Amino acid sequence: MSIGEKILVTGAAGFIGAALSKFLLEKGEFVIGLDDLNSYYDTNLKRARLRNIEKKSSKNYGKWIFYKSSLENSTELQEVFNNHSPSIVINLAAQAGVRYSLENPSAYVSSNLIGFVNLLEKSKTFKVKNFIFASSSSVYGANRRLPYQESHSVDHPISFYAATKKANELIAHSYSSMYKLPCIGLRFFTVYGPWGRPDMAPMIFTNAILKKQPINIFNYGDMRRDFTYIDDIVKAIYECCIKPATVNNEFDFNNPDKSSSFAPYRIFNIGNNKSIELSYFIEILEKNIGIKSIKQFKPMQIGDVQNTFAETDLLENWVGFKPS
Repeated sequence: MSIGEKILVTGAAGFIGAALSKFLLEKGEFVIGLDDLNSYYDTNLKRARLRNIEKKSSKNYGKWIFYKSSLENSTELQEVFNNHSPSIVINLAAQAGVRYSLENPSAYVSSNLIGFVNLLEKSKTFKVKNFIFASSSSVYGANRRLPYQESHSVDHPISFYAATKKANELIAHSYSSMYKLPCIGLRFFTVYGPWGRPDMAPMIFTNAILKKQPINIFNYGDMRRDFTYIDDIVKAIYECCIKPATVNNEFDFNNPDKSSSFAPYRIFNIGNNKSIELSYFIEILEKNIGIKSIKQFKPMQIGDVQNTFAETDLLENWVGFKPS
């Protein structure tokens, strides 16, 4: 059953954005996609994802319109809103990657901060009913308490990428408070699956094993990740489209809840609620590929975290989401 609203998906040629756009079209939605097709990784993959989306719009599914533009271009973003006035905005556009933020922090300022504020400004002006944005498990930073809960402190980011995502959460809350803009921030945990990003471990390791090249295993293999399948991510975002953020009427100003607010604002983890040892993950790849990996053990990288593990009860209580 269609939501029946115009939905703007930024980062529509990205891994999550493309999968979500395709899913929304299958539901019969009117989807406006926006992506600048930057060269952070192979643009051919991004264009192939777009062609895959267009197959859905060419059949008897929802309506698809695509804009090649960036959030930093306020004039072109204004044109998108003028032409379509979306009711739901899902911001998946961002400069991704922890390690790249060490080399090019200005890219993160442009996309994750300036672009993010531009999008909020348009959403405020056009009275968007539901603003959903991608945060990250990286915001938990130096926190060692597992599983990660939305009530935990995220005041000690250990990468600039994480700092920009934490900033997104704070900026969104300010807009929610000042302008009553319903905002949901989703902290993604290591998303994997078909059409995945080539700069993430599943693709990096698989590619190297197939080519019989060495793989770098950081922190000498003592790492765990909460791998989350793309279909689970997409379904959870869709459910959040149906149920926007609301005010927490029991919000305690003397003991504030970190995941909700006196404003229409919510923060949720999206993870598999299961933490997998990196060595076990590599074993699964070796078994299915049929080739043993060549391992190079290295110390922990700057900005990386040792373990991730998502507590997902809040999201399950909110929209009934449970990873499958």
